[in-house]
Amino acid sequence: MAAALSSAGCRPFCAARQAPSSQQQRRLGAAAVVSRGSRRLAVMAAAADTSKEVTIRRRPPHGVEAQNCGPVDFKVPLGDIAEENKPRNILEEIVWYKAVEIGRWREKVPLATLMGAAKASPAPRDFIGAIKAATQRTGKPGLIAEVKKASPSKGVIQPNFDPVKIAQAYERGGAACLSVLTDSKFFQGGFENLTAIRQAGVQCPLLCKEFIVEAYQVFKARASGADAILLIAAVLPNSDLNYLIKAARSVGLQCLIEVHTVAELERMLRLDSLEGCMLGINNRDLQTFKVDLDNTKQIMESPAGQQVLQRGLIMAGESGIFTPADVAFVQSAGCGAILVGESIVKQGDPEAAVKTLLELH
Repeated sequence: MAAALSSAGCRPFCAARQAPSSQQQRRLGAAAVVSRGSRRLAVMAAAADTSKEVTIRRRPPHGVEAQNCGPVDFKVPLGDIAEENKPRNILEEIVWYKAVEIGRWREKVPLATLMGAAKASPAPRDFIGAIKAATQRTGKPGLIAEVKKASPSKGVIQPNFDPVKIAQAYERGGAACLSVLTDSKFFQGGFENLTAIRQAGVQCPLLCKEFIVEAYQVFKARASGADAILLIAAVLPNSDLNYLIKAARSVGLQCLIEVHTVAELERMLRLDSLEGCMLGINNRDLQTFKVDLDNTKQIMESPAGQQVLQRGLIMAGESGIFTPADVAFVQSAGCGAILVGESIVKQGDPEAAVKTLLELH
């Protein structure tokens, strides 16, 4: 066994060794306590440094509990810090799983191959331009209608889920753009839905609704037929956002950058450039998951919200929009777009649901 593991390159962690003496054990135990304490202090310091930047931790603070080690899995002893290593909310759990998912994708399709496919894709559509055109045509905020089967909080929303039929119905109803959920584990979506909708002849620009943490996902979105991507401020510090926006621009993608608070919006307005970007306010609290439309009003009334209007940036209202009155509320707050999923996708007739929401009958 020891020889097999050593040949797999795992001797430092899991090869069989001679048992240390009792004196050595005491020394090792003391060193482990010091090391664990130092590691905890380092993690706490890093968290303090970034607390003003992000509210979602990108990965478990003490590393993953189990690591592949040749033919066996090596279990990392977490001990009394195991509780600290649990995700604090569903968004954190989703983001942590992305590292696993992206690793599997890379094994199947290397980054260089994916970038080539993204750059060879047909020219993307103008996502932001379509929203502006819809507003000029209807006088209503441009609707980004979401193709969504399920959510972690509500479970399955549309049991008779056919992404192509739903997308076609949204387009007939008057949606300006479509948002397509690509997360498979938590939302039962997939990048294949993007491809299927585009290949079916739907003309609306498509937003890839993915929890993006790496450029790999940006290129995967473009290669799958997306015209825009979602970036979540709570997950990404500005350094990462600047990088991902540049990656998106390199293949012609536009960006919808989502905020939850005034502080996040203030931070977004300090990005290197917002060319080819629009903003969105998610009215769902990240900790409690309570939805409050007043969040849009409060953010738009802040100095940062007023700066959005002064700079001519498009702002989308997201979550909690169910009725024409809700649409009017966020529009009066200054939103030129709305992103709506649950209230229309669960209807038996998505086309009629869009027309009713926008009062286009």
